[in-house]
Amino acid sequence: MSKAVYIATTEPNSGKSIISLGLMQILLGKTAKVGYFRPIIEDFEKDKIDNHIKTILTHFEVDLKPTDAYAYTRSDVVKLKNQDKDDEIINHIIHKFKAIEDQFDFVLVEGSDFSTEGNIIEWDTNVLIAKNLGIPAILITSGKDKTIEEAVSNLYMAYDSFKDKGVEVLMVVANKVAQENRERLMTSLKNKVPSKVLIGVIPLNPTLGNPTVKEIVQELEGKVLFGEAHINNQVNGFSVGAMQLRNYLTHLKKDSLVITPGDRADIILGALQANISLNYPNLSGIILTGGLIPEPPIIKLIEGLSDVIPIVSVDGGTYGVTNKIGAIRPRMYAENTEKIVTSIQEFEKHIPVNELTERLITFKAEGITPRMFQYNLLKRAKSSKKHIVLPEGSDERILMAAKQLIDADVVSLTLLGDEKNIKAKIAALDIGLDTRKISIIDPKTSANFLAYATTLFELRKHKNVNLAMAKDLMEDVSYFGTMMVHMGHADGMVSGAIHTTQHTILPALQFIKTRPEVSIVSSVFFMCLPNRVTIFGDCAINPNPSAEQLSEIAISSAATSTAFGIEPKIAMLSYSSGASGVGEDVDRVRKATEIIRLKRPDLKVEGPIQYDAAVDSKVGKSKLPNSEVAGQASVFIFPDLNTGNNTYKAVQRETGALAIGPMLQGLNKPVNDLSRGCTVDDIFNTVIITAIQAQGL
Repeated sequence: MSKAVYIATTEPNSGKSIISLGLMQILLGKTAKVGYFRPIIEDFEKDKIDNHIKTILTHFEVDLKPTDAYAYTRSDVVKLKNQDKDDEIINHIIHKFKAIEDQFDFVLVEGSDFSTEGNIIEWDTNVLIAKNLGIPAILITSGKDKTIEEAVSNLYMAYDSFKDKGVEVLMVVANKVAQENRERLMTSLKNKVPSKVLIGVIPLNPTLGNPTVKEIVQELEGKVLFGEAHINNQVNGFSVGAMQLRNYLTHLKKDSLVITPGDRADIILGALQANISLNYPNLSGIILTGGLIPEPPIIKLIEGLSDVIPIVSVDGGTYGVTNKIGAIRPRMYAENTEKIVTSIQEFEKHIPVNELTERLITFKAEGITPRMFQYNLLKRAKSSKKHIVLPEGSDERILMAAKQLIDADVVSLTLLGDEKNIKAKIAALDIGLDTRKISIIDPKTSANFLAYATTLFELRKHKNVNLAMAKDLMEDVSYFGTMMVHMGHADGMVSGAIHTTQHTILPALQFIKTRPEVSIVSSVFFMCLPNRVTIFGDCAINPNPSAEQLSEIAISSAATSTAFGIEPKIAMLSYSSGASGVGEDVDRVRKATEIIRLKRPDLKVEGPIQYDAAVDSKVGKSKLPNSEVAGQASVFIFPDLNTGNNTYKAVQRETGALAIGPMLQGLNKPVNDLSRGCTVDDIFNTVIITAIQAQGL
């Protein structure tokens, strides 16, 4: 299964509860455990539970705490947005969602309620949440008081908005539609939305469109005098008892509510008698206005009756109370099982249940969003904490990144350098890095110095390195840090904020060396674009790789892609696509592609292919119509370092993309290089991917 679906509405009071209840019912028939999550809910009173959450968790017996079933209240979100903390909002929502996803087979995610009409910010927020959770959507609009054209337009604009942001729409639903418009609306929607999108049209049901006595009591802050056991009675209309009883009795209708002043004993007793009479319809309840309570003899008479309908006393005049009741919008709540059952029946009757279930089962998300990718990185790194050494321990960026890493409790850290100098830098920066939670080692005074130097001598003596030379080299932080990794005293190393790439990786090439099946060390960047994460390689190590080397870089990059949750679709980039180009450079890419297909026929690869044909579906179809990669590539292999390095930097600067890396591929143990222009975030992310590599990817 796709693990989750997002229910979004175009407006307030669209009746999305009917979809939530219906989906929960059918999903529980297909899978054992279904969770429920609402990213943003309405504000609620302290020590109370959100009504939507309580209804779902109670009725379906979902094993989830109410506080775990949502991320924010509306006021929380407004406050954070005013502080420009949009990133924090999305990150926290992802965190809460993933916690539920880990507990359940499937998660039903319900979007916000739209407390204000036409709130474009709220709409965009729902689209953004669905996108970052990487789940498909079901879109709902209300057909009440709308023409067919208006309802269709609302749903199509919603569909277009979600699709534009890369969110797959499984179904569109028009709810509360006049029965006589149902078939025409269904036809209009079929003509408007793509055929693969399912369509549901649910007619207006009076039972679901009207409140219960309980909702009226809550809205009017009334006091129930009698019949509390029947407070969930459905109200299907109301009338005011102001005329003589003989005239008023003719206005009574089935399940209607009687509204009358509290001193009208004749109306009260007449209504009660009518309710038990075979000649009059059953009533839902009686509302007594003016804060007036019937006199004791009348109270005594009512007390003697059996099975009394709810009688409720409220403050306020009859006219004002009647207007308030007319304005009440019905809600779904846990105790009203009749309304819940009716909702589920309506869903099953008017929604293509079998087709929807099949879509949910077979849906597969394309790509992964940057925020979800980064969340997954942190989660994986935390699952088995590794020890990472940072040779450039006195660099300010390294120290600030170390603070973030320790606060996140994601890795153990060793900083190399003079301990007094490092501690002085930490104090001067005033970043609150607790030095008791990290290790600081000065290579020159380390207890392991001689053992490390001796090991280096043994490993490199065939290259005419003597012990004295090995000692000199071991004073260098890059050699010392790499030896820590080689000896198993650290799981990985990250360097390069101060030192060159060669200075960082040369020791690793000398004695950590490449894995047996790999002949070349290469690098990749994880390019976190606005709507997806792709892999660029090689942009940091090999200046002019041969066809054989290009093929190995591509195969290594595909393995990295798979290991980090990205389906590899490899584009072997060149200045031409397909068989059109000629020349040494394009021939080299063509040969590399042939080698990949021979070695790894299971991989999806296309080459030579131009960048635009690799990323744009229209261009890809026109140039390579039968390609599995064109227009949807996720791994981009550049023909040389000049092209790769310039391209990744151009994409990074022009699009604002986050480039995580470079991550080195092919070494026996992870050593990764930073750019000397790296930021604190770059260091943080590179340490995380190094820790994941150390887990044995």
